[in-house]
Amino acid sequence: MPKAGVSISYGIDQVDLAKRAAAYVSRILNGEKASELPVQKPTRFEIVINMKTAKLLGLKFPQSILVQATKVIE
Repeated sequence: MPKAGVSISYGIDQVDLAKRAAAYVSRILNGEKASELPVQKPTRFEIVINMKTAKLLGLKFPQSILVQATKVIE
């Protein structure tokens, strides 16, 4: 989620990452060795556009970007 004053943010999906981390913790608590678990890369990313900030800065995003956004903050 973009911090106050940011017009666009691109990054990993924090909710998805937390769910995958919980699965890792479960595997470790069930006896698997942490050193034997595979390293995983983020697989889900999100684009969040803050239109209020963009308008204040005089920015206009093309419709093609807006439809791809995970979330558009009005």
